[in-house]
Amino acid sequence: MFVAMNRFKITLGREQDFIAIWKKRESYLDGVPGFQDFHLLQGPSNEEFSLFASHSVWESRKAFEDWTHSEAFRKAHAGAGAAQGIYLGHPNLELFESVVG
Repeated sequence: MFVAMNRFKITLGREQDFIAIWKKRESYLDGVPGFQDFHLLQGPSNEEFSLFASHSVWESRKAFEDWTHSEAFRKAHAGAGAAQGIYLGHPNLELFESVVG
């Protein structure tokens, strides 16, 4: 199993706007070889931002990497960055390989 997480710092008060973007967004993940699951997670807020993480599960690192070079990836990310004032910086990508389980 391979997990890809993007951590997002979201402007305080814009959390529902961020969630709405993800609810309306077409991911193009259905039918992508090796894709298993996806969740958008809401974490804690502090005096600067609210933390969110997108969490996708893949059968392998290769399946994830193949997706990042695919037309489905390009289509899913075509409008990224269009929502001004919601994101505080770029997302932080974190990649994990299962070692037990």
